[in-house]
Order: sequence, then C-alpha cells, then structure tokens
Amino acid sequence: MSSTASSTLRHTPLHERHRQAGARLVAFAGWEMPLQYTGIRPEHLAVRHDVGVFDVSHMGQIKTRGPQAADFLQRMLSNDVRRIPVGGAQYSVLCREDGGVLDDLFTYRLAEAEFLTVTNAANHERDLRWLREHADAHDVDVSDAAGDFAMLAVQGPRARALVGGLSDGPLPPRLHTAERRVAGAPMLVCGTGYTGEDGVELLLDPADAPAVWDALLAGGATPAGLGARDTLRLEMCFHLYGNDLSERRGPIEAGLGWCCKEETGFIGAEAVAAVRAAGPREKLAAFVIDGPGIARPGNPVLGGGEVTSGSFSPCLERGIGMAYVPAARAVPNTRLQIDVRGRIREAVVREKPLYRKDT
Repeated sequence: MSSTASSTLRHTPLHERHRQAGARLVAFAGWEMPLQYTGIRPEHLAVRHDVGVFDVSHMGQIKTRGPQAADFLQRMLSNDVRRIPVGGAQYSVLCREDGGVLDDLFTYRLAEAEFLTVTNAANHERDLRWLREHADAHDVDVSDAAGDFAMLAVQGPRARALVGGLSDGPLPPRLHTAERRVAGAPMLVCGTGYTGEDGVELLLDPADAPAVWDALLAGGATPAGLGARDTLRLEMCFHLYGNDLSERRGPIEAGLGWCCKEETGFIGAEAVAAVRAAGPREKLAAFVIDGPGIARPGNPVLGGGEVTSGSFSPCLERGIGMAYVPAARAVPNTRLQIDVRGRIREAVVREKPLYRKDT
C-alpha cells in the first residue's frame, strides 16, 4: 500500500501497536486494519484453543435516547426490542420497506430509555442517516457515538478468565453487558462476539485502548487480524454484510428469520412476512468442498446460485463457504458444483454451523 493511499484511510487508536507488531495492514471499509500478524492459521487456532484479541474499533456505534427510544427502535429493528432487559443485548437486522437488508446489528440496552447499537463499519453513515430520517415522529435523540469508543474483541476458551482477572467485578453472561474497570480503564463489557467461542467485547475510551491492549497481550492473548476473524465467523456460518447480506435479499433467504418478529411492525415486516409465508426462492446454504480447492465470493454454482463467502477452514482443513442456491438445493447432503475460475469444484451442502466443538 502506498503512503498516499494509506494517508487517506482512517486509523484506529491501536494503529501504532499493529505497525510495531509487524502486522500486514490492508484497506477495509475506509480503514487501515491488520489482516494478520504471524498468519491467519495460527491466529485462528489461538482463538479456537486459547485466547485471541481483535481490534474492531472500525465498527460504528449509535446512541438512541429518550422517552420513546424503545418504541422507535421497535419500529426500526427486526427483533423484539421491548424484550431487551436493561443490561441486555440483542441481534437484529435493519430492513428497507421491501425487506432488503441494510445492515445486521447488535443493540445493547444501557438504561430503560437508552440504547447503544453497533453497526458495520461500511454501513455506519448510512445506518445513522436512516435512523435519523425516521426519528422525527418520536421523542428520541439519535446520535453518532462512533468517536466515543474503541472496541476490542477478546475471544476463546480462556478469554473470560483473562479479562476477568483484569476486571474489578464479574463479567456479564452471554448477551448481557456491564460497566467495569478492566486493566484500570472504565468500559462497557459485552458478552458478545463473532467467532463462535466464549468471550467478550470491550467498548472503551479510545485513549485507554493501547494500555488495555498491552495488558491483554501480557496476559497471553494472541493478536488476531481480519483474516482470522473471517475464517472463524465462516466456520460458524455467521453472516458478513456485503457478502452474505445485502439490500438485494431479505432475512428469510439469509436464514435470519429467527431474529425477525413481524408482529412488531418493523419497517419491512410485511415484505418479510410474505416471503416467510410463500417460502424463499433461494436460501443461503453452507457447504464444504469435496476435495482440493477453495471457492471464492462471486463463483457461480452450476444450475443456479452464487458463492457469497469462501475460504479455507483451519479447523476442518478443507475449503468451506456459503452460497445462495435454489431453495430445493439448500438441503444438507445436496451435492453442488462450483465454477472456480473455469475449474469445477465438487461441494456438499452441510448443516450450520460447519464447525462444532465435538468435531
């Protein structure tokens, strides 16, 4: 990457730490981010078997406050926001009227009338505009909080023990949050993650991020980059916006009907309900490559369909991926043929997630 190109990209508060560690830095959603440090495979396996830490400070945050905050978000988000307890977290999607997915999000209820929603980096400005455009009819304040936080994801079987040893109190359970001091810094500790492993995500003042990062590494955490984050989430069949989710398709096709509660009347609920009732024409299927080779996004599936995510699985030691295919072909054990740059690769549809602890 040229210095000119690098200068146009945004940097997280940990940029110097990544550079000093010799990370391979790449452009991602307008940010210069670490793709890997020692390598994707060792970083991936460190998270599966021990503990890794990711700098995810490129993610965006939006605060929603006011007497009608819950009612407003109930209209905007696909899940049942009123069911989030104070100190709770919930996954949902943000839809257009036609059901197309604008983003997938985690929302934390900080107080009875205060919520914090974490957005994908590439969608943050659009999400913020979308929420503000619809806020006028409610007694609510929607504010950009992205500059208020750095964000670290500490993931793996030893993640909670590591963070707990640096914390001034017990860590929140999964899908809950708590205010704590970790390595002396005040922060919001969230029982969430994007790897399929136990762990927490830490939202803290950007000025405190380097010292907390250093404390986590001193405790044995392996720094991990975007490459391992992608292979970990793909083994679990977690969606990546822009690949597996987009405005072109709705949540039912993507297998996210479980986080859509049409009875709440969220924007797009009627369209989502119609697809649920009729059945989607396509579904997002997980697959493993039956033999050598790796499928990549955009590779066509013979007979209809397209790969949306594909990589090599360090745990399964074979090519894996997800693809939208005709609904009848999304059934586990269905055989697929994928055109990988003119070479046909055999694949088999599998149940999600592709990686399980007992495999």
